[in-house]
Amino acid sequence: MVQNSSNDSSKGFSIQRGREKIIIACTLSAFFLYVNGVLIFTFFKTDYFRTKMRYIFFIHTLLCDWLFLFITNICLILIFLNATMPIGICLVICHIMEVLSFATPLTLTAMSLERYAAICMPLRHSQICSLSRTIHSIIIIHVLCSIEPTMIFFIFTASVPLHIYMKKALCQVEVLIVHTWQSQLRSVFTQIFFMMIFCIILFSYVKIMRVAKMASSGNSKSAVRGLKTVVLHGFQLLPSLVQLWCPFVEQAILNVDIYIYMEVRYFNYVVFMLVPRCFCPLVYGLRDEKFFIALKYYAFCAVNKKISPKIC
Repeated sequence: MVQNSSNDSSKGFSIQRGREKIIIACTLSAFFLYVNGVLIFTFFKTDYFRTKMRYIFFIHTLLCDWLFLFITNICLILIFLNATMPIGICLVICHIMEVLSFATPLTLTAMSLERYAAICMPLRHSQICSLSRTIHSIIIIHVLCSIEPTMIFFIFTASVPLHIYMKKALCQVEVLIVHTWQSQLRSVFTQIFFMMIFCIILFSYVKIMRVAKMASSGNSKSAVRGLKTVVLHGFQLLPSLVQLWCPFVEQAILNVDIYIYMEVRYFNYVVFMLVPRCFCPLVYGLRDEKFFIALKYYAFCAVNKKISPKIC
């Protein structure tokens, strides 16, 4: 009797804690989706931003983060409610989430290269960072982002019978890992991805720092500002890169204890996925003078007529 009462109490506490986590995650997600939505709205309402590579890259990260937050929040709620879905649908959802998770760090890396071109090659900057090349860059980013998810997709489809697609399960990437070596393949891909981004950020930082030291006082201010922007991109990338390693840590914990796994998964979601995808873009938007002027205008629904939304 006492043991049954203790088990019921523990189960009730677990359900209550799960509800609290869902409420916290939903509240944070709703707030962050609103903030990112205002930033996205500001971009599309201002013609100037739609012709500049760094602003297009910026909005690309916002769109990817907005979709990622929306999809992952739904999946998190379903997992905590123990709600299952057909594996075929989960396969598509996981493919989209994997592409979006890689898209943000790659776009931030491209933004660092854009700053390198602006500071180190100012005469060729407009030619290098044209609108057509911006579009081509985004296409290349998505092609690179799709490599690892596409490999998982084809390995899974080639390894399981057709009836598996209708079988219901909790939607998470681990469901799609049917071979042990798949985890090792993902690890290798993530390490290559990490090293590529690290080398590009380091290259941009060193080149801009050299220009900042050699430049005159007038040009030095621009170079120093570009250097700070690259450093900011580096800090923005840290949570995204940590997030890429989270599945491997979670998989190791899953083999030990399912309850610890759920706690760690929730912590990783809030700290490395949810919060950085709001505050990092917001800091970047507030730091940029032109974007901040437009953001201040549209954030207050254009009530303050003294603030001009026109950007030169």
